[in-house]
Amino acid sequence: MQREFYRSYLEAIPLPAVLVDSRARIIGGNAAAVKLNPHADGDRPLILVFRQPSLNTAVEDCLREGDAQRAIYLHSEGPQEHRYDVTCSPVTLTPDDSGPRGLRLPQGGQSFKGVLICFQDVTEMQQLDQMRRDFVANVSHELRTPLTAILGFVETLQGPARADPKAQDRFLGIMSAEASRMNRLVGDLLSLSRVEEVSRMRPTDPVDLDQVIRSVLQNLGPMAEDNDCALIYARERDPAVVAGDADQLLQVVTNLVENALKYGGRGTQVTVTLKERSNSNGVMGPGFALAVKDDGPGIDSVHIARLTERFYRIDSHRSREMGGTGLGLAIVKHIINRHRGRLQIDSVVGKGSVFKVLLPLR
Repeated sequence: MQREFYRSYLEAIPLPAVLVDSRARIIGGNAAAVKLNPHADGDRPLILVFRQPSLNTAVEDCLREGDAQRAIYLHSEGPQEHRYDVTCSPVTLTPDDSGPRGLRLPQGGQSFKGVLICFQDVTEMQQLDQMRRDFVANVSHELRTPLTAILGFVETLQGPARADPKAQDRFLGIMSAEASRMNRLVGDLLSLSRVEEVSRMRPTDPVDLDQVIRSVLQNLGPMAEDNDCALIYARERDPAVVAGDADQLLQVVTNLVENALKYGGRGTQVTVTLKERSNSNGVMGPGFALAVKDDGPGIDSVHIARLTERFYRIDSHRSREMGGTGLGLAIVKHIINRHRGRLQIDSVVGKGSVFKVLLPLR
């Protein structure tokens, strides 16, 4: 009966929780603890169930010193490793009125002294912290490279090239390009920040995708001519109205078409299609499929899953030469997620790539 009493209190704890006695033997565990370890509710020594020295040492110290202890518990679940912050708290229960209200043992029960062990999953928090550190490191690296170049050319212009007009023109041109690159990076960072701020606010304004595409193709026409590329637009019908944010959808289409023109190579053909879909994969209800296809060199399959990661580049040197910041597809992904849509990427090396955006009608 006393064990059932312990279990009833353990189930009230929202975290995985295990109670051990003064011999470090398990008295009981709640359902969350059993899910973490199937043997967490059995009458067994703790050391045989949770076989990690740091945890067992923390429990022993708690029993010996009577003070709360902390430990780290690592648990593998498939390919993912979970990290738990563990709190070991001393517990004393008595069957009389001297115990705290609500924690008194049943009448006739024996006094109990042990340790309550609670596991808090901090895996996601740790991953977010690592992402933040990686993001700061990437931004610092991306800004340091053009800044170093600019500072180097400034020193040269102030010194050896002070009286060399040809060198001055060449260096000033490079400095202008590097400054523009930093400006694009800062602009993309601000754009990504704004998209993340409103990521949970679903847009509701009516937006005509046909008009968005026409506007993008008109704006990028000169770029296509410079690269000797052909821009083709095929649509099933117009208008094609969805609930969305016009500026953000314009940014999505611009990014995808611009990437196709840049990385497809000179003389490539870029085809934009807009089709109505009654039921798109991964999208609730009817909607539209917007696809940007090029017949360029294509993308190796090992890169496709990571293309929307921040600062991920297939060819860093080529991307920087073309003015890429490594944030464009990350912004596209966040905008599409905000619109409850889906991004699909298909590519075959030597045969080109297709970037398809699925958007719900409502």
